[in-house]
Amino acid sequence: MAASAPTLSPLERVAHLLHVDIPEIWLRFLLALVGLCLAFAAALFSTVSRESGNLWTTLVLASAALILATLVGLTTVPYLARRVATARLRDAFDYDVTRAGILYFLVVLVIGIAALNTGNNLLYIIVAAMLAAILVSGVASAMVLRDLELDVRLPEHVFAGRAAEARFLVKNHARWLPSFSVNVVSSKRGRGKKHWRWSTATFDWPPGRPAEKQWLHLPDRQLRRVADGSDPGIFQGTAYFPYLPAGAELAAEMELRFQRRGCYREESFGLSTRFPFAFLTKTRRVPLKREVIVYPPVEPTDEYFEILPMITGEFETFARGRGYDLYRIREYLPEDSARHVDWKATAKSGSLKVREFSREDERKLRIVFDNPAPGAATAKAYEDAVALAASLAWHFSGENTELSFLSRDYEGGPDVYHFLAHLALIVPQDGPSLVDSLPVSEDYNIILTARPRGSIPTALWNCSYFIFIGQGKR
Repeated sequence: MAASAPTLSPLERVAHLLHVDIPEIWLRFLLALVGLCLAFAAALFSTVSRESGNLWTTLVLASAALILATLVGLTTVPYLARRVATARLRDAFDYDVTRAGILYFLVVLVIGIAALNTGNNLLYIIVAAMLAAILVSGVASAMVLRDLELDVRLPEHVFAGRAAEARFLVKNHARWLPSFSVNVVSSKRGRGKKHWRWSTATFDWPPGRPAEKQWLHLPDRQLRRVADGSDPGIFQGTAYFPYLPAGAELAAEMELRFQRRGCYREESFGLSTRFPFAFLTKTRRVPLKREVIVYPPVEPTDEYFEILPMITGEFETFARGRGYDLYRIREYLPEDSARHVDWKATAKSGSLKVREFSREDERKLRIVFDNPAPGAATAKAYEDAVALAASLAWHFSGENTELSFLSRDYEGGPDVYHFLAHLALIVPQDGPSLVDSLPVSEDYNIILTARPRGSIPTALWNCSYFIFIGQGKR
């Protein structure tokens, strides 16, 4: 017969649902009661000492009452918040204290100390109203962000150095409650800047025990001004929605601009607001994975303008000379290759003549990026070579040319975007050079390599244009 499950009391069932430890909870509760009783006694005696005219005793007792109440709040309330089964909801929000909030908290503290020292009922009412404003601010901001749904649509093709438009859509699923002053922010916002953040605890007692078994976890949430130095995400600005009616969906456009090639990721985005009093910036994290592959820049550079006419001329000469039937003999032009010179016609006429063969229909071009090993080229020379390869691929993709692309661990064509995506993520890599194994074919090659000039196979010279990474052009 199977053993029956142990019977739980109503309090134990509640504790089981909340994932708490009853002895520890009761101990914390009793300690909180003792602390509050001591704080109340100190406040009571401070009133007596004030009436007797002992100013210093009044000040010490009133300050002690305030400090004891604060310690109870720091050691008991955060512990209970950590132990209940609302970690997912709690972790979904971040709080950043604004400058106005810091000033407001300091004013509340000063007025609170003055109220304890003087016993003035009006000051107590003011402190209570100011604390209630903080509570109202927290509840209102949570309600503003609770029913919002976010969607981020990114452009398909993004080039480094070029502006691209991203679209942020926010929908308010609430039936009647509108949302105010909502910002869409990156989950990695504030990197490289000093900003206020809540840090983890720095003191535990007894030491060596798990967090749920510790009596003192102080300070449980410590406010620090820290710098976030992690890598940048997809965007660092904000998309602002001043007003979102209930049941409505609004969109905002944001310009993205990436200075470097690479892969940019966001694991989540944030919906933040300072509504209604700007004491805190409350941010609700929305798990929404997005990734952008930023292609190398394809903007023409001085080197690009310098070598493009030479590449085009040699490529046209190669395309004309691949046929086997003689088309004509004509005057030599500067872009013609010396291998097509007709020496007999030159000797008879006294001027350089070249043979031009019947042109084949196909104009095949292969761009080869012979990825150098780490250290073979400087970082700047390597990035310039990647950008040049991307620019040449982008230029010839718009020509009447049959393109193909080749690199280590990559062979494809004619889709230029696949090659640009490969160049976006490429890094120096050890391995054999492609120049040694590249077969001679009907394709004309544009080869970017860090190999020394004297180590190029002779057969490739007649059908290739070489760009030596970090060493200049051919």
